[in-house]
Amino acid sequence: MLQFLAPFYSNLSGLILCPLLGSIILFVIPDSRIRLIRSIGLCTSLITFLYSLLFWIQFDNSTAKFQFVETIRWLPYSNINFYIGIDGISLFFVVLTTFLIPICILVGWSSIKSYKKEYMIAFLICESFMIAVFCMLDLLLFYVFFESVLIPMFIIIGVWGSRQRKIQAAYQFFLYTLLGSVFMLLAILFIFFQTGTTDLQILLTTEFSERRQILLWIAFFASFSVKVPMVPVHIWLPEAHVEAPTAGSVILAGILLKLGTYGFLRFSIPMFPEATLYFTPFIYTLSVIAIIYTSLTTIRQIDLKKIIAYSSVAHMNFVTIGMFSLNIQGIEGSILLMLSHGLVSSALFLCVGVLYDRHKTRLVKYYGGLVSTMPMFSTIFLFFTLANMSLPGTSSFIGEFLILVGAFQRNSLVATLAALGMILGAAYSLWLYNRVIFGNFKPKFLQKFSDLNRREVLIFFPFIVGVIWMGVYPEVFLECMHTSVSNLVQHGKFD
Repeated sequence: MLQFLAPFYSNLSGLILCPLLGSIILFVIPDSRIRLIRSIGLCTSLITFLYSLLFWIQFDNSTAKFQFVETIRWLPYSNINFYIGIDGISLFFVVLTTFLIPICILVGWSSIKSYKKEYMIAFLICESFMIAVFCMLDLLLFYVFFESVLIPMFIIIGVWGSRQRKIQAAYQFFLYTLLGSVFMLLAILFIFFQTGTTDLQILLTTEFSERRQILLWIAFFASFSVKVPMVPVHIWLPEAHVEAPTAGSVILAGILLKLGTYGFLRFSIPMFPEATLYFTPFIYTLSVIAIIYTSLTTIRQIDLKKIIAYSSVAHMNFVTIGMFSLNIQGIEGSILLMLSHGLVSSALFLCVGVLYDRHKTRLVKYYGGLVSTMPMFSTIFLFFTLANMSLPGTSSFIGEFLILVGAFQRNSLVATLAALGMILGAAYSLWLYNRVIFGNFKPKFLQKFSDLNRREVLIFFPFIVGVIWMGVYPEVFLECMHTSVSNLVQHGKFD
C-alpha cells in the first residue's frame, strides 16, 4: 500500500503547492465566511506540516545525495529548470517552516481584526515560497523564491503591524534585503554565462579560479549577510520586529533569519571553498563583534520586542562562527542552533504577544509582578528564558556547545570571545524576566487579566516539547544531517 502511494506522498512539488492551493481556495470564499476561512487556512497549514513529516520519516540517513529529486522544464532553450530536492541540511528547515505556519494562523485567530482572509492567504503564500527556497537546487530559481518571500512579509508588516511606523519598517525591511540581493543576481548571471548552467549539482563539480571565487563569494555575502543579519547591516531587524504583528515576528525570527545562514551552507561554502577559507577570519571578526555589541545593546533596550530581536542577532552570529569553523562539529552545531532559535525565539515573541494583547504596551517599565496574576504564563516564560540562555537540557545548549567545540579547534581566541555571548545572554535574559515577572504589581498601568487560555497553552505546548526533545535527545536530528555535513566538509577539503 505504501509503495502504491509513494508517488503522491514523496512529491516535493506537492508540498510546495499545497499552501498555494489552500490560498487559492480561500481567495474565492466570501469575506463574510470568517469561520470557514479560518478553518480552511488552519487545516491547509496542518496538512502541509503532516505532509512534511512524511519526508522526514522516509529520509535515508546513509546517503549525502539529494533525495525526492524532481526536475520540471522551465525555460526550454536553456539549462535552467525547476529542480528541487532535499538533503540532511535542508530537511529540518522545511519541517520547521511547516511547523511554524499553523502557529502563526492560531496566533491571529482572534487578535487580527481586519483583512482576516488576506491574513491567511499571505501566510500560506509565504509558506509556499519558503519551502521552495529550502528545496531549490537551481541557483536562479533559488534567487527568485529567495526574493519572493519579501513580498508577503512586506504586506504582513505593512498591513497588520501594530504601530504607526509600520509602513516605514516594511519599506526598510524590503529595501535593505532587496538591495543586498542585487549583487547575488549579478553573480548568478556571471556564473550562467561562464558555465552555461545554474544547476547546483553541476556547479558543485565546477572549479572556479581563486580570484573569481573571491569576487563571487563577496557578491553572495552581500545578500546573505543582510538576511542573517550581520553587523553593521542589522539595523532593519529590530525595527521590523517591533512594528510587525506577533505572527510576523515569529516568521521573521523562526525562518527568515535562517535564509542567509542556509545560503552560506548551501552555496557559498561548497561552491567557493578557497574564498571561504580566505574570508573566514573576516567572518570571525564580524561575528564576534556582533555577538558582544548586540548583547550589550540588548541590555539597554526598553521595548520587549527589541530585546528579543537584538538577542536574535547575537544568536545568529553565533551560528556563523559555527558554520565557518568548517568542521563537522561546528556545522552540525550551527544547524541545531538555527533550529533551536527557530523554536525558542519564536516562543519568546509569542510570550510578548500574549502580554501585548492584554496590556497594549511593550515597554518594560510598565510591567512588574505578573507572577501574582499570570502564574502559568510566568512558568512558560521562565522556561523559554532559560532556553534562550542555553541552559543544559534545552536545545540551545547542544547547538552552542558543538559550535564552541568546532570553533575551538580552529581558533581558541574566537571561541573564548564568542563564549562571552553566553554570559551576556544570561545577564539580559534573567534581568528581563526579573523586571517583568517579579517585583510589585503595577495596577496603575496594568489590569488584572486572566492567565493563559486554552488556545494559548495549546500554542506553547509543541514549542516546549521541541526544545526539550532537541536538548535531551539530539541524536535524532544529528543522524539525519551527519552524512550531508560530512560530505560538505570533505568536498571543500576543509578537514
